[in-house]
Amino acid sequence: MIANIVKPGRKTRGVLNYLYGPGRTNEHADPHLVASFDGFAPDPGRDPDATLAELAAVLDLRVMQAGERAPKEHVWHCSIRAAPEDRPLSDEEWATIARRVLNATGIAPAADPDACRWIAVRHANDHIHIVATKVRGDLRPPRNWNDYLHADNELVAIEKEYGLRQVPRGDRTAAKRSTRAEQEKAHRTGRPQTARERLRITARTALAAATTPEEFFTFLEGSGVLVEIQRFPSGDIRGYKTALDGDTNKDGRPVWFSGSTLAPDLSYPKISERLASAETSSAIPPEPDAWRRLAKATDRVPDLLASCDDRTGQAHIAVLAETLDALPLVAPADVRPQLMRAAGAFERAGRSRIRAHHQQAHATRNAVKAILREPSPKDGAALAILLDALLLAVIAARHWHQTHHHDQQAEAAREAAEHLRAAYQAATIQPIAVIHQRGRHLARFLQEQQATVARRALPDLAEQILGEPGWPALAATLAATKKAGHDPAALLTQAARHRELDTATSYSEVLTWRLNRLAELPQPTPNAPTDPPAPARTIHPAQQRRRR
Repeated sequence: MIANIVKPGRKTRGVLNYLYGPGRTNEHADPHLVASFDGFAPDPGRDPDATLAELAAVLDLRVMQAGERAPKEHVWHCSIRAAPEDRPLSDEEWATIARRVLNATGIAPAADPDACRWIAVRHANDHIHIVATKVRGDLRPPRNWNDYLHADNELVAIEKEYGLRQVPRGDRTAAKRSTRAEQEKAHRTGRPQTARERLRITARTALAAATTPEEFFTFLEGSGVLVEIQRFPSGDIRGYKTALDGDTNKDGRPVWFSGSTLAPDLSYPKISERLASAETSSAIPPEPDAWRRLAKATDRVPDLLASCDDRTGQAHIAVLAETLDALPLVAPADVRPQLMRAAGAFERAGRSRIRAHHQQAHATRNAVKAILREPSPKDGAALAILLDALLLAVIAARHWHQTHHHDQQAEAAREAAEHLRAAYQAATIQPIAVIHQRGRHLARFLQEQQATVARRALPDLAEQILGEPGWPALAATLAATKKAGHDPAALLTQAARHRELDTATSYSEVLTWRLNRLAELPQPTPNAPTDPPAPARTIHPAQQRRRR
């Protein structure tokens, strides 16, 4: 159940006109009262002699008595909606829910004779509207501070008691939604996103690439965004605001958004704190390449989330969000849409009320920035291995959020994992085909050796794996791990112990990429000769156990 408490209004009759009217698209059916403050309020929906003017007068009685002491915005309006899959609730059940919410919010405390006057109107199967006037019987205003939070907490209890869907709850760290006016403006101008949404995506991408605040602002300006920096008298940066070039108000002036109105973690203090943990590229210890370094760092995230403190865990999840923000800039065009959807979904999972200890995740952050500063791999193996590691890390982030009861973040991570899985499947088509080719060139006795390894390491899964189309690729990879000096059976057992293997559509292909990460196999070129025991066609790191 979701409560929506709108901004207080001035006209009781205007709200009643809407509730008892046909709706914007004639969606209102049989509008009627399910409850009221005294049980005797006139109901224009069911009583032919009752009128909307009469009902408005009953609700406004104390407002009129209070005169100038009454608040100008005296109409309190709350809608409560059930989930689509919930069973239909009776009028009596909705009446009870309305009274509980009014009690929780302080609008009408139970057994309080001076409580505000209110009604609950039902004009659809799945929701009700509560309208109250904010003047008590003693002509004082009600004590309804934080009414939304109290209403939401009460609905959590109601969901459990009534056996309804338990809707994921937020923790007030979500980015502010675009207003209706912003949405209508985007529709009029033919833009797929509102200015706020476009600026948020642009700012997050610039932050993922930048190493200093100055570079962040430079990237924003280079993306066609207007930037205005605010400074203290000392000259230090106090904050910033952005606007889309060409997005103006009725006076022709740019429509500005401060960083904090785009998202809580895009305020200047949060950006400055995050970038302070990033080292310059020259200070990053030399390693084979940025993609390998990032895959290594990402590969460690699930184990770190399972063992680190909360602030460090939040830092690693924030860097996962940065990784997903950066990847569409360097990924092939055919997987870019899914990666952008994954980044958009995980944006909500990247924040919580836990303050991140960003210094603990600087290695991964530096690797993210480094992949944007070197040429992308010409083949898809590097991306496939990184996506496999990212998928495991996002799934681990979902478990972490679930453990901390971050409902919205956990749901966002789940959605991001679905998009990542689709991108992973598309990205692996070409590189897995190369490894398949190497597998088909294995001598028969070598194929039989690898089948024996699979049966010894995975007795319960071996026959299914041997029958999959991806088995030749896994056999070639097992042969490559042995040539690289590893124990193939031990490595295969380690790879299969990773959780989430049961979500894979092909065990053999998933295990192929995990073995490449665990063994850090070299990356062959697509046209390299295929001598029988040659390593498979992938690259990249991973040192620890993982699951998909």
